[in-house]
Amino acid sequence: MNVKCDSRRSNREAMQKPECPGGVQLRNRKAANGDQRTSSSVHRTTVQQSSSSSSTSSPETARKLHPRPSDKLNPKTINPFGEQSRAPSAFAAIYSKGGIPCRLVHGSVKHRLQWECPPENLPFDPLLITLAEGLRETRHPYTFVSKEGFRELLLVQGAAEKAVPLLPRLIPVLKAALVHLDDEVFARGLNALVQLSVVVGPSLNDHLKHLLTSLSKRLRDKKFKEPITSALQKLEQHGGSVSKTSFLKPHFLYLHSTKWTV
Repeated sequence: MNVKCDSRRSNREAMQKPECPGGVQLRNRKAANGDQRTSSSVHRTTVQQSSSSSSTSSPETARKLHPRPSDKLNPKTINPFGEQSRAPSAFAAIYSKGGIPCRLVHGSVKHRLQWECPPENLPFDPLLITLAEGLRETRHPYTFVSKEGFRELLLVQGAAEKAVPLLPRLIPVLKAALVHLDDEVFARGLNALVQLSVVVGPSLNDHLKHLLTSLSKRLRDKKFKEPITSALQKLEQHGGSVSKTSFLKPHFLYLHSTKWTV
C-alpha cells in the first residue's frame, strides 16, 4: 500500500517538475523560426502583389496589354511630326543629289555660289524652273542657293532667248511664291519677278494677269506697300508703256490706286 502511494506521488512530481532550460530554449527557437518564416512569406507575397499591381497599372504595360490601332501605324521609334522625319521638298532632294550644278561657299562677310561650269553653258530647262521652285524654301542653304542661283542664271549672255520659252512654266512657280504665307518667301518671289521682267521684257506682259491679284492682296500690308509699288514701276518700265498693253492697264491702275488707300 505504501509502495503504491509512493509511486503515485513520484509520478505527480515528475509531471509537475519544470522542464530543463535546454528544452525550453529549443521550443522557443522553433516557435521563433516559425514566426520568421510566416512573416517572410507574408512580406514576399505583399511585394509580389505590389509589383504586379504597379506593373499592370503603368501606361506602358497597359499599352502592351491593350495596343491601340495607331501603334501599328506610328511606332514608338518614328515621330511622323518630327522635323527630321519630314519628307524633303523637291528642291532639297535635287540639291542633296547634286542636281544643282553649284555649291555654297561660306565667306567671312557674305556667301557666294561656285558653279561647276560657267552658267552660260548650262541649259535653263529645267534648271531655271528648279531654282524658281526653291524660292519657297525656308531653310538654309536652300534659301540662298535658289535666290542667288536664279539671279545669276538670268545674268548670263543669251538669257532672254532661253527664258522666254519657259515663261508658261515659270509663272505658276513664281505665283506659288507670291501667295506663300511666309513674308521672306514672298519677298524672294517679288524680286525674282522683277529680275525676270528685266530679262524678258514685254514677253512677260501676257502672263502678269496671273500675278497681279496676288500682288494686290499683299499691297494691303503696309510693310510691302513700298516694295510692291517699286516692283510695279519696274514691270511697267520693262514691259513697255501701259497704253500699249491694254490688258494690263486696268490692273496697274487698280494697284496704283490701292497704294494710296491702304
